[in-house]
Amino acid sequence: MTELAGVRFAVFDFDGVFTDNRVWTNERGEESIAGWRGDAMGLRRLDQVGVDYLILSTETNDAVGARARKIRATCVQAVDDKLPVLREEASRRGVSLEETAYLGNDVNDAGCLEAVGMPVVPADAWPEVVPLARMVLTREGGRGCVREFCDAVWRAKREGA
Repeated sequence: MTELAGVRFAVFDFDGVFTDNRVWTNERGEESIAGWRGDAMGLRRLDQVGVDYLILSTETNDAVGARARKIRATCVQAVDDKLPVLREEASRRGVSLEETAYLGNDVNDAGCLEAVGMPVVPADAWPEVVPLARMVLTREGGRGCVREFCDAVWRAKREGA
């Protein structure tokens, strides 16, 4: 997709994108999540081609912030309305929404998917948001969809260079 070569900023939802949307809760109320290790390598590829990125999550779970730190991604959590934060973060970076990609999987991502130039959803996205996407990935959330997207941007940028 040649549109991917124009992406300068990528914003990712967390649950259902970096994870398969499941959560484990122990008897103390502590939550754990599972992610796809290869997604971090995908982010490194975005680094290589100069694409900035951000995780934007409604969650307040400490596991989200811990995973973001591990994979060296900036993370904004506890966001009820993601669209104003998306706009602010793009503006702060001097990037237009048209040059922004958003990867989300559920109805609380709809506003962001509608606002950006490159709306992307994983293969198992909630049916209501699939029509909003310009790119539907072949991989599911938590099973390499972030890596698939990052690799596609990386290839498009390198081919366009």
